[in-house]
Amino acid sequence: TVFKSKLAKVATEEVKPENNEVNCVDIRIRKSLDGYSIKKITQLVHRDFVVSRIIRSSSKVEVATESSIVKQGDILRVVTNPECIESLVLFLGKRVDNENEVNTNLGSDLVNRRIVVTKEVVQGRSVGELNIRSLYNVNITRINRAGVDLVAVYDLRLQMGDRVTVVGSESAIAKVSDLLGNSMKRLEHPNLLPIFFGIFLGVLFGSIPFVIPGIPQPIKLGLAGGPLIVAKLISRYGPYYKMVTFTTTSANMMLREIGISIFLAAVGLGAGEQFVQTIVGGGYWWVLYGLAITLIPLFLVGMFAIWKYKLDANTLMGLLSGSTTDPPALAYANGISSNDKASIAYATVYPLTMFLRVLAAQILILIAIN
Repeated sequence: TVFKSKLAKVATEEVKPENNEVNCVDIRIRKSLDGYSIKKITQLVHRDFVVSRIIRSSSKVEVATESSIVKQGDILRVVTNPECIESLVLFLGKRVDNENEVNTNLGSDLVNRRIVVTKEVVQGRSVGELNIRSLYNVNITRINRAGVDLVAVYDLRLQMGDRVTVVGSESAIAKVSDLLGNSMKRLEHPNLLPIFFGIFLGVLFGSIPFVIPGIPQPIKLGLAGGPLIVAKLISRYGPYYKMVTFTTTSANMMLREIGISIFLAAVGLGAGEQFVQTIVGGGYWWVLYGLAITLIPLFLVGMFAIWKYKLDANTLMGLLSGSTTDPPALAYANGISSNDKASIAYATVYPLTMFLRVLAAQILILIAIN
């Protein structure tokens, strides 16, 4: 009874990924799933996972397709997020950790390769639309996008610069490589048009006044909120319209550093002109007030995030940097981090924080005037 209740929970729950890691796990199929197809198993378990290959009891290794039928004792190599592993093992069977028991190279010509998406015709198409598994007998198991690993589920759409991990024979993988492009030279050319086009649209969108009921004056998103909203929209819907937003890592880092430098220079020139006179004239109290207003909420939120949600240090630094819309703090967090967790957390909370700051400042001014 306990097992059935847990199994029902596994089959109906939705799990949202919590980090950017993707793991492989080998699972031996239980007797109750004997005769099930991979497609049927995928429909029963509401998890993001891909069955990379099937290791038969006869030591035969084959690429898993939707129509593949599993038998009791078969071992499935599953690619999924870490938080999904326990649920999948509970549903499918028993986890196999013995490397000698899982010899995937025995009598098999299957290999792993990483292919880079460089053809614009593939941009915006989902993994399922490409139908690579049926046409070439090749599995796409994971996709690395901007340093973040994603499980290659059916409806995940490809973008220029994605690094796709595939499993299959050498000859079949060569055909998939031609389909996706795999030309590093194509990625060396920066796509400047979408960047400046997005800035242009963002400035226009930020200058549009919005009327909110109860507020006598219209509110604008400004130069900060407008480009931010447009950037989010382009990143979400750009691939549908074949808009290539990929930039190389070096170009991306250059834009970041230039942006942070200009930001700090503008803030320093604007705030430092009367700094000494302000401090001497009693302004140090306002500095202390600002310090308390900044540090106390950050301390409370940080302690709550650690105690309640068990956030790690890198994610917490990105969260606090984004909540204060502080690019220099993010640069420091990235400098001492060995992964992209800080950047991901920053990007998660930054849009909402910036949007609320722009609106809150204007609303408070209008309320004070009236």
